[in-house]
Order: sequence, then C-alpha cells, then structure tokens
Amino acid sequence: MASWYVAVILGIVEGLTEFLPVSSTGHLILTSHLLGFTGPKAETFTIVIQLGAILAVLTLYLDRFIGLLRFDPQKNFSGPRGLWLLFLTSLPASLLGLAAHKYIKAYLFSPFTVACALAAGAVMILVVESVDKQEKAATLDEIAPWQALGTGLFQCLALWPGFSRSAATIMGGMLLGLRRTVAAEYSFIAAVPIMVAATGYDFLKNYELFVADDLFFLAVGFGVSFIAAWAAIKGFIYLLGRLTLRPFAVYRLTLVPLIFLFL
Repeated sequence: MASWYVAVILGIVEGLTEFLPVSSTGHLILTSHLLGFTGPKAETFTIVIQLGAILAVLTLYLDRFIGLLRFDPQKNFSGPRGLWLLFLTSLPASLLGLAAHKYIKAYLFSPFTVACALAAGAVMILVVESVDKQEKAATLDEIAPWQALGTGLFQCLALWPGFSRSAATIMGGMLLGLRRTVAAEYSFIAAVPIMVAATGYDFLKNYELFVADDLFFLAVGFGVSFIAAWAAIKGFIYLLGRLTLRPFAVYRLTLVPLIFLFL
C-alpha cells in the first residue's frame, strides 16, 4: 500500500464529500490519480473506507436507527414501516448495482467519466432548485412509501461515479415533495443499507488483494473518514437551513474544466 499520509488524505476527502452533493467517489478517483494511488487495490480501498462515513451517520442519527428496531406510535418512521421505507429506497440501486457491477468498475472509474457525471449532476441541481415544488413531507415521519421508492429510483443515478448519491437522492426527494433538510436527512439514513451492501460486496470480492500489513492503512482511512464525515454532516445540515444547493452546482461545474486540464 501507499504511505500512511495517502490514507489520511483519502479519508479526509471521503468523509468531507460522502454526504455532500459533490460525489465522494468522483473526488476519491481524482485524488487517487493525483496521488498516483491507482489500481484494483486502490479502488477497493476507496470503497471500503466509506464504512467510516457510514459509522458517522449511525452515531449522529442513533435514535432514529434504534427506533427502526421497535414500533413507536408517535413516529411513522420507526419499526416495520421505517424498515419498509428504507427497503423501497435501497432496492432499485441494489438490483441495478449487482447487475452492472463489473461494467461500472471496468468503464466508469476514470477522470473523464467522473467529469461528465459532475457536470450532469450540477445541471440537475440547478434545474431542481429552479422549479416550483409542492412540499408534502416536512419531517421524516411524513415520508410516504411512494416517495421512498421514487428516491430509490433517483439513487440509481449514483451508480455513475461522479454523479453523487447525495445529489441524486436529495434532488429526487425534493422533486417528490420532501423539504430540503428532510430530503438531506433521509438521504443520510438511506445511505446506510445501500453503502453497507455495496462496500461489503466489493470487499468480499477483492479481500484477497490485501495482506495483514495493509490493516493499519485501512484503519487510518476508516478513522479519518469517520471524523471528517461527522463534521461534514453537522455543517451541511446547518447550511441547508440557510442556503440552496446552487453553490454546490457551481463548485461542480468549476471542477470539470480543471479535471480535463490536469488529468
């Protein structure tokens, strides 16, 4: 594996970008290329450290996840109903991801495809922020099954590295009537099952690439990713109460020509 500071840099990039609408996978691919850390082992490493970001969500929304294990008549997003909503959101991308996994790893993990996805996601953000939307869910407990399934269909766009799972699910949720902050929080929570499935599947297929000496490298990336993601989620929710998502679209569009220039 590379030097430990590479794990720190990639952990920071993963944690800061995983839940922002800028694409963590895209940023990790670009950063890995800049650091010269590429190849099958590098690709699997950048996927596995996403578990650190997942742990940050579990920590910040622990009450909600505990609530999924028991029914609370005061909260619709709890017990079997809450699990059903998450299942509906996770199903489309899980099925498509399993079917297209080899194609995605073979053809979509490159700076060029990431740049195209960044641009496409930016356009989606600008369009969604510009259209009139009827708000139908002001809290997580008001999310309907059809909104959960619709969000899951939008989540399929995230299989294109660089598009951003957060951008796809937040924008999709807003189009389906979720308040901006609710769409973001549901995006964070819904990320857990799909990301656990994706990272676990990828690691099981490629664990033989790693040896015992790589555990420290993985642990560093995991730990740094957790800390950075925790801070990013707190800051993002604070900003969403005051700003639209247009600045993230501008950032993405600014990044695209830089990718073509340097990579």
